[in-house]
Amino acid sequence: MDAFLSLGRWIFPVPFAVQGLLQLMNARGLAGVVPAYMPEPVLWVYFTGCCLIAGAVSMYIGKYDKLAATLIAVLLVIIVLLVHVPGAMAGTEMSRVSLSMLLKDIGLAAGAMLFAQFAAKDRSFTG
Repeated sequence: MDAFLSLGRWIFPVPFAVQGLLQLMNARGLAGVVPAYMPEPVLWVYFTGCCLIAGAVSMYIGKYDKLAATLIAVLLVIIVLLVHVPGAMAGTEMSRVSLSMLLKDIGLAAGAMLFAQFAAKDRSFTG
């Protein structure tokens, strides 16, 4: 059972790497999701895509993986608050999609926190 559960350390970063790559490949299309009050939406999509890829790579190589997982959790909570909560409360047909994304990102943020606390190997930066 422990061998199976230990696979989680290697599976967990996959969605971050894939989502980061998808954001870099379709930045213009995803810029419409960025709230209108934030300047340069394409820049934010590129920035978050690079952050997700860097975090996934860090978790795979085990260098600054605790810091990377913590920062990914913070990024996800910020996205939930700035993008998904307003979208879920809009009362439109897309509110269900926003609510679904909100729940997914909260779950991933919690997983990143657990990764940082229990699975991360490198504690040189954050103790």
